Amino acid sequence: MELDVRQADITTLAVDGIVNAANETLLGGGGVDGAIHRVAGPRLLQACRALPEVRPGVRCPTGEARITPGFDLPARFVIHTVGPVWRGGGEGEAELLAACYRNSLRLALEHGLESLAFPAISCGVYGYPVRDAARVAVDSLRTAGEGRSIRIVLCSFGDAVNQAWIAALGR
Repeated sequence: MELDVRQADITTLAVDGIVNAANETLLGGGGVDGAIHRVAGPRLLQACRALPEVRPGVRCPTGEARITPGFDLPARFVIHTVGPVWRGGGEGEAELLAACYRNSLRLALEHGLESLAFPAISCGVYGYPVRDAARVAVDSLRTAGEGRSIRIVLCSFGDAVNQAWIAALGR
């Protein structure tokens, strides 16, 4: 597995798949989720609506992942995952965040993807501390991706996240 860091708009990356930091409904939202839905076009919302609910209003519980086509994105696929809301660190947030990265990578490998870009899951409105989240992400991906043939891009829209990715990779 190869891990790279790139400061860019994730919706512009020419990779096999991008990961969407979604909410449990998978019907769009703000931040990276809203940007991905806008660029992918209305067929992404239709594909997400077609995914079965596991309970009322929930298509993807926290820590799990679902896959759809990328439609109008350069990426062929979108892997949607729901990160935890930060509640201070004592509510299993690290385990749930690690599961997001592991389950997204598992889906990518099951579908034959050779490249996958991740945003900093849970670091926006969900409030996860960026440096802590970057460490969880890198550790999870290194463990789950060991011996796998896939290129992973850790994507950041801003400098703070970019520096956190770089610091986590340097550990």
